[in-house]
Amino acid sequence: MRLLYFAWLRQKTGIGEEEIAPPPEVATVGALLDWLERRGPGFAEALADRAAIRVAVNQDYARESDPVKPGDEVALFPPVTGG
Repeated sequence: MRLLYFAWLRQKTGIGEEEIAPPPEVATVGALLDWLERRGPGFAEALADRAAIRVAVNQDYARESDPVKPGDEVALFPPVTGG
């Protein structure tokens, strides 16, 4: 699974992108965020306010209940505004 971190999520985690292999029980976006949050203080801080995070799986917006699987590209970013 390829993870991409944008804006302040990149700053807090210290990572722009990475390849990961979460355990098999990580089958949804929410479970992935929970698992990532336990990886260290930077991840815990970055993921503390889930309402301030948007997730895309394979370039489609995703909810915490949406599935993730090996080979997916998952992007984490703050809300985007236009104008």
